[in-house]
Amino acid sequence: MAKIGFIGMGNMGYAILKGLLKLYRPEDILFTDVNKERMHFVKEKTGVDYVETNAECANQSQIVVLAVKPQYYTGVLKNIKYAVKPEQIVISIAPGITIESLKKSLGEDRRIVRAMPNTPALLGEGMTGVTYERALFSEEEEKEIREFFGSFGRMEYVEEHLMSAVVCASGSSPAYVYMFIEALADSAVRYGLPRDKAYFFAAQAVKGAADMVLETGKHPGELKDEVCSPAGTTIAGVAALEEYGFRNAVLKANEACYRKCEGLK
Repeated sequence: MAKIGFIGMGNMGYAILKGLLKLYRPEDILFTDVNKERMHFVKEKTGVDYVETNAECANQSQIVVLAVKPQYYTGVLKNIKYAVKPEQIVISIAPGITIESLKKSLGEDRRIVRAMPNTPALLGEGMTGVTYERALFSEEEEKEIREFFGSFGRMEYVEEHLMSAVVCASGSSPAYVYMFIEALADSAVRYGLPRDKAYFFAAQAVKGAADMVLETGKHPGELKDEVCSPAGTTIAGVAALEEYGFRNAVLKANEACYRKCEGLK
């Protein structure tokens, strides 16, 4: 029996798989996907073998990772309902799908870990919010869960009612950050900086600023103030951002994101 089996091998599944290969041998992992070409590609790149059906993957794995989009969950859960046993662990990475709803489909005695990773997992820099009923898992299993998610970045345990907020904070937000980097680069190109250099300067600035928040532990507002000299260039830019509703745009984006998450239930 494999240690871990992936049902679905899209971008997120592949990102997680690459992280896990730092901890596990290829022969400890299985996967399946509806796309045959994708399965051949992943096997060639990683050495991880695939099986033909969802039920076969679930039946042969100690930890079953549901790595398909939310709209495909109904069909997948029907496929694996009788293949998953209470001693197995099921990990779900879809936004908006609750532990309660998964138990209704798979069985009330099934042990579910609900998680929300993000795409920087592909580089080992992911951030994952994780929730599960702790009383159902041994200390050793909890350690294994931490190692699982730690293999491709950082993880933080949260109560389940906060999972939609996690999607807002880290699940969907990389897309907003990419838009911000693109806009920063566009503005620099406007004033003569070559495009490749503009992307490099902008991306490194965002990466460095994020590291400052994580490493110093200072409030982002305090770090912002440290950059804003009196009557200087930065405070002029900050004032313009405030005038054109920068913060409000972010709040509105995450309001839409949150509502979508809640609507998926």
